[in-house]
Amino acid sequence: MLGRLADGTPYHAPIGELPVDGDRVCCHLCGRWFLSVASHLRYHGWTKTDYVTAFGLELGNPLTGPATRKRRSSAFGARHNEPAIRLARVAARERAGSGALTAAAARAATGRAHPAERRAKTLAALAEVDPAARAEANRRRGERHRARIAGDVAARFGFASFEEYVAARAGDGLSMAAISREAGLHKDWVHRYAPTPAKPPPGEFRLGPVARHLGYQSVVAFLRGEHVDRHRSVAAIALAAGVSRWTVLAALRHHGIEPVAHASKRHDAQDRARRAAERLGFGSIAEYVAARRADGTPWHAMAAETGIAATSLRRLPVERAS
Repeated sequence: MLGRLADGTPYHAPIGELPVDGDRVCCHLCGRWFLSVASHLRYHGWTKTDYVTAFGLELGNPLTGPATRKRRSSAFGARHNEPAIRLARVAARERAGSGALTAAAARAATGRAHPAERRAKTLAALAEVDPAARAEANRRRGERHRARIAGDVAARFGFASFEEYVAARAGDGLSMAAISREAGLHKDWVHRYAPTPAKPPPGEFRLGPVARHLGYQSVVAFLRGEHVDRHRSVAAIALAAGVSRWTVLAALRHHGIEPVAHASKRHDAQDRARRAAERLGFGSIAEYVAARRADGTPWHAMAAETGIAATSLRRLPVERAS
């Protein structure tokens, strides 16, 4: 006896192996030798299915030695013209061609552990394969599997390729995590195999929809139009767009637009100064201040005449007022 099964049944031959000695094979249950263990199992009250499952043999194992199988094959070959054999052969081909045989094999294997005999054969076959070739085959199989998954996702959302799908979703402002949830894939898988979308310029996701809503073609056009042309302050743009001042400042600097502090107030002050200078007959408010200072006019009188605070007039550079 070599050991006992989980239910206490003793066995006399190695698990996962059917010992062969010439024409005879060994019975695991009693250790005796027979031309065919299959016909002997009735003595023990076992079925062939229970026997091969308990001792890790393949379902297709005939439980006979090679010599016995060869003799049976020769005898069967001589009967290949018998009507019953021909009909059985035709039925078998039809079953295999329709896929019914494959489906039946899959159902039979469902829930059944990989038999030890098959594992031993697989390991023996793998041992003869070059490790580099095996690794290359695994890599190709992995690539095919990955391509199939990516293709299914792209087709589901109406894109020609997975790369186009990721690029389109990233362009809509979705993060990689959001793309992963939509595709039903793990985010690490998407990060590993999807093309990494280019990082958008600062403020692009937040300011882009606002710019398009206001009729601008791009974020830079929106910033130039609002800050440079309309003289709106950074705070006013941020409030209208629903973003922080730092988002607007970063976008301005990225696009090479110098932020102007208090842009609205500065523009209004410059406009008032221009109108006052024109009304008083001067080319600029600086020329006016230079002329009045030369006449000895006090600051409060100039403020009253121009409508501009004296403190603002005093801040004009001397070189501009001279």
